[in-house]
Amino acid sequence: MAREFQRGHKAKVSDLTSGTDLYVGVQIAGPGLTFDISCFGLDADEQLSDDRYFIFFNQPKSPEESIQLLGAQAGDTESFRVTLDRIPANIHKLSFTATLDGAGQMSQAGPGYIRIVAGGEEVVKYAFTGSEFTTERAVMLGDFYLKDVWRFAAVGQGFDGGLDALLKNFGGEVAEEAPAAPSQDAPPAFAPPSQASAPPAFGAPAAPQAPQPAPAFGAPAAPAPAPQQPPVHAAPTIAAPMAPQAPAPYGQPPQQPQFGQIPGQGAPPAAPPYGQQPPAAPPYGQQPPVPFGQQPPGLPHGVPQGVPATGAGLQAALQPYKEAATGQRWTSQNQQLMRVDLTMGGMPVLARQGSMVMYQGKVDFGYKGAGFAGRMVGNATGQEMQLMRCTGRGQVFLAEEGAHLHPIELQGDGICVSAENVLAFDESLQYEVRRIEGHGIPGGALFTMQFQGTGTVVVKTHGVPVVLPVTPTTFADCNAVVAWSSASQVIISSQVRLRRNAYPGHSGETVNLQFRGAPGNFVVVQPYEV
Repeated sequence: MAREFQRGHKAKVSDLTSGTDLYVGVQIAGPGLTFDISCFGLDADEQLSDDRYFIFFNQPKSPEESIQLLGAQAGDTESFRVTLDRIPANIHKLSFTATLDGAGQMSQAGPGYIRIVAGGEEVVKYAFTGSEFTTERAVMLGDFYLKDVWRFAAVGQGFDGGLDALLKNFGGEVAEEAPAAPSQDAPPAFAPPSQASAPPAFGAPAAPQAPQPAPAFGAPAAPAPAPQQPPVHAAPTIAAPMAPQAPAPYGQPPQQPQFGQIPGQGAPPAAPPYGQQPPAAPPYGQQPPVPFGQQPPGLPHGVPQGVPATGAGLQAALQPYKEAATGQRWTSQNQQLMRVDLTMGGMPVLARQGSMVMYQGKVDFGYKGAGFAGRMVGNATGQEMQLMRCTGRGQVFLAEEGAHLHPIELQGDGICVSAENVLAFDESLQYEVRRIEGHGIPGGALFTMQFQGTGTVVVKTHGVPVVLPVTPTTFADCNAVVAWSSASQVIISSQVRLRRNAYPGHSGETVNLQFRGAPGNFVVVQPYEV
């Protein structure tokens, strides 16, 4: 039975089907509207670093044919064949998109969907309507993305600028050339042979032989093959990574690079004025000092110090700090800043009070009370959290005191985290206080928060943490431990530093925790101790 996804839902492909040779169908239409449906093959930075993996009507397949455009069939406006086990290692995401060709907005589109079919049977479908969009002219419908294993996510996010904005988001650009003769290699129409009784199942490993006809892929049956659609553009669209070059320093004519110098780098420093000694060479591996108020040698005029010389002007100076590419509910902007899109998934977020640094859209912030019992438990255990509830349609940026932030996605499993290290989490997660008993601890016990279910919890650490496997000889200081798998057994080590505990007013958090558990359990430790 097919699983129905909503915007923001995601799952492992292996949980949907055991096959890796998949059919992807997209259905989208609207009165007087024409849509172009494409697939972008992106690298680990979610950029189109190889334009051979931009699959559309003028380029119907990738070099090794792991992604193929099949055309309209079986009620789908457009369809693809995706063979996951043949996708090269440099491709980490496949983004299926729909863009408007001509006038109109996505809000005018009727009911549509993106679906995955394996072995002729539909395994997942994400249905949408035009009411979910406003002025967008390009939307990202769904993604296959590689996160230790291949996963599928229902996205439903768009851009007002159409194909041009979509390409720029993926690191490419649009260049319209002069009209050219139509290509000889047009996308083949999908026409099942008459002797085929039933499509075989997907998932068989690709054999080193010639590609089989499209009916062997297991696409859903259609009453009749759809006619081949003619190209809708008069000129081909070219996507290539943008590579701006730095101009010459302000007030100086452009200079040819010297022998061994990379084009775009700054010129060598000028000679000192007459009668002055040149500055001494700095120690090996250090940068020479720069007088206050002056630009470093070779840096274009107007670019702040510390910013790479990627071009002059305000836009070039701010380019390294632009908002990271979207497409997921939780997105790390950098090591200390997290972005959550409340429009994806349709569920509120609980975050530590005061952690919001900026938000976009219509977002409401409300106090999240723990109730009388919750306050009693929090006051007794030290695990009380002052939370705010974020709801609405928009994006919220979260941070706290420059701590490193790590989103942890739970899919039915659990994790234990100290409340001090929790920044935010999806309200869909179940959470409770757990007690760790042991002798020699002031108060008689230690407490932690256990999260379980499906959703994301954002953990903050002092510095970059390390994840260690749990063995019978795994010990950690309770001040440094951040989290551990909920299946681990935690006990108090007998090697307690009692002499330090004897000092009046000491926190007592100098005991060691011993972790035990089956293979696969883990403990997270930060490089920090109170």
